[in-house]
Amino acid sequence: MSVASVAKAQPALSIEHVAVHFGGLIAISDMTFTVNEGEVVSLIGPNGAGKTTAFNIVTGFLRPTKGTVHYRGAPLTDLKPHEVASRGLVRTFQRTSVFQSVNVFENVMIGLHRRGRSRLWDTLLALPREKASERELRTRASEILAMVGIEHRARDLAGSLAYGDQRLLGVAMALAADPSMLLLDEPVSGMNATETARFMELLARLRGLGMTILLVEHDMPMVMGVSDRIVVLNYGRIIAEGPPAAIQGNPEVIRAYLGEGVKKRARGS
Repeated sequence: MSVASVAKAQPALSIEHVAVHFGGLIAISDMTFTVNEGEVVSLIGPNGAGKTTAFNIVTGFLRPTKGTVHYRGAPLTDLKPHEVASRGLVRTFQRTSVFQSVNVFENVMIGLHRRGRSRLWDTLLALPREKASERELRTRASEILAMVGIEHRARDLAGSLAYGDQRLLGVAMALAADPSMLLLDEPVSGMNATETARFMELLARLRGLGMTILLVEHDMPMVMGVSDRIVVLNYGRIIAEGPPAAIQGNPEVIRAYLGEGVKKRARGS
């Protein structure tokens, strides 16, 4: 077995027997799955299945009724969202969350500034340390924009971007936080076929860099094309888990969510 294969088998995110109850409503009944280092795992299912609730549990926006969440062996369950992000787990949201009246480059710089090493007096006195730090951040912002493919829009207002480019900017801002794992909540929702293809290429680049990714998405051709494994939720419980080929042919998944035409749709035929 290669070194890469061994690394890939190392669990990054572990969700164990998580349940979420809102009064008498059971959003998630008993959820257990892992995401390995360097893996792309998609969480799919009908609306209301519990997918976004699962994201909110992992990223500290909700507390589970029971169960645990660990990242690289450390517990996340009692952490606040900013504390989870500081551990390297960074998420995007279903709706774009860019600063509309600021240009694209400055949007990424806002995300990077929390990583700056300069101190208050360095900034106030314009000391060399502050100038060097600022140069490093600006270089990194350019690199991130090039990675997501919108460097040519760097000086444009974020609000002037097409919807697909705004979603890419959202990912750029997440990357500015220097994550070791990205959680993407319906990233291609509302995108056309060309924009979706560009986003799939971006995911391939991130995976090539060793990024671990957990994805919630309804676009099945995209999910089948980028995922190492797929976890299927229905009514708050996992009904299937496995590689894309196994999920496409799973009778319970087809009945609950995919429908009989999924194989042709997933293959683009």
